[in-house]
Amino acid sequence: MDTPGTITVERTDPPLSGSEAQTLLTFLDYHRRTLLLKVDGLDADGLAQALAPSTMTLGGLLKHLAYVEHHWLHVVLLGLPPVEPWASADWDADPDWEWHSAADDSPEQLRDLFTRSVARSEQVVTDALTRGDLAQVSVRPQRGTGEHYSLRWILVHLVEEYARHNGHADLLREAVDGATGE
Repeated sequence: MDTPGTITVERTDPPLSGSEAQTLLTFLDYHRRTLLLKVDGLDADGLAQALAPSTMTLGGLLKHLAYVEHHWLHVVLLGLPPVEPWASADWDADPDWEWHSAADDSPEQLRDLFTRSVARSEQVVTDALTRGDLAQVSVRPQRGTGEHYSLRWILVHLVEEYARHNGHADLLREAVDGATGE
């Protein structure tokens, strides 16, 4: 990703014959940049516009995926406690806090939160891969079974999260200003 606070929406197609780690990481980067492409140039009104009957917004997507990055790579993989803004969120009062609170954030704050979260996640993955491989397991187990997640599983899950939400972003962006395409 780019330096926090700056956005350069350029994507590179994942390699057709890269290593497993390279393939996973470039697909993840491709989807992260796709989201940035979908929010590029939008002001607060554009980021806050929903498409009925859903209350989902592009700003909410940015904040949600920043949370997803932090949760899976810092909280689950490394076992660290949540940091702000996640640590003080009242998740009991609003389990979808990140989606709803995005309306209170400026476009710059949302983009900065997202790019900083991604940059921290990229560092976690880089560090993890220098110490081991994709089979490295999480500190925190799955609640239901007690099994631990592999880094491989977490990265595939992140690609899945982005792919699903980028489909939402396509529809939301088209509703905001008619922009279509990847």
